[in-house]
Amino acid sequence: MNKRKEIRKKRRADFLRSLCFLMPSLTGVGVFFILPFGVVVYYSMIDGVASRNFVFLENFKKLFQNSAFRMASMNTLKFSALAVPLAVVLAMVLALMLECRIPMKSHFRTFFLSPMMVPVASVVLIWQVLFNYNGTVNEFLMLFGAKRIDWLQSEYSMIVVMLLFLWKNLGYNMILFMAGLANIPKELLEVANVEGASPLYKFFNIKLRYLSPTVLFVTILSLINSFKVFREVYLLTGDYPYESLYMLQHFMNNTFRSLDYQKLSAAAVVMALVMVVLIALLFWIEDAFGKDVEG
Repeated sequence: MNKRKEIRKKRRADFLRSLCFLMPSLTGVGVFFILPFGVVVYYSMIDGVASRNFVFLENFKKLFQNSAFRMASMNTLKFSALAVPLAVVLAMVLALMLECRIPMKSHFRTFFLSPMMVPVASVVLIWQVLFNYNGTVNEFLMLFGAKRIDWLQSEYSMIVVMLLFLWKNLGYNMILFMAGLANIPKELLEVANVEGASPLYKFFNIKLRYLSPTVLFVTILSLINSFKVFREVYLLTGDYPYESLYMLQHFMNNTFRSLDYQKLSAAAVVMALVMVVLIALLFWIEDAFGKDVEG
């Protein structure tokens, strides 16, 4: 009995000691993340900051009836659906290329890593010079007899922002994939070479399976960054860009300026729920795909 009591006392002491070490971090997360999000959820279910009458889902119904919110949601969904897979696949291809012996490998790596060292405002300035109505791209196209295109005020505007997003994020994603490739057991690849396995077999059955955690992390990171593309679009086009570039962040920023806290809070809760569902789905896919590797 005494031995059991001592073990319990030791476990309790270890738990309290661990809790003391975790307390600063837990306090910070609670004060700066959990508590503010709780306030946002509360605001999304009342009719006003002054009256504070509980209306439950009424604000969400009004939100989904709002045409600006629907347009912003569709644009954000389209952008993420196109940009995130491209950011993951292209970064993996670049990492695989750099794993091979290609000429000017260091220059190639520097080109894709340079956007990480350049401020967003400077990158946007370069894009404005390139894709302005009187910009470099139009001047180049005119050499071949093409007409000028107003890139940022046309259906091509999303392509312009997508190119900016990819150029800004490919370098970091590429480094993550290179680290993942370096952790693949060399013995497996050597055995596959001895057995005469094809490059496609080695990629899909060895490399891709061991890269599944990296793919998950890069996808989540790219997804979050695609939802934060507002900075670049805002610097390029201002508060009210071309319709195809009107993102959820524009809607929330403009709603905040009009002091419509209920609509803003409802939009923030919906956005958070969508992110949680998408990330949970990605974790489930990764767990199903890479389970045998981890085992």
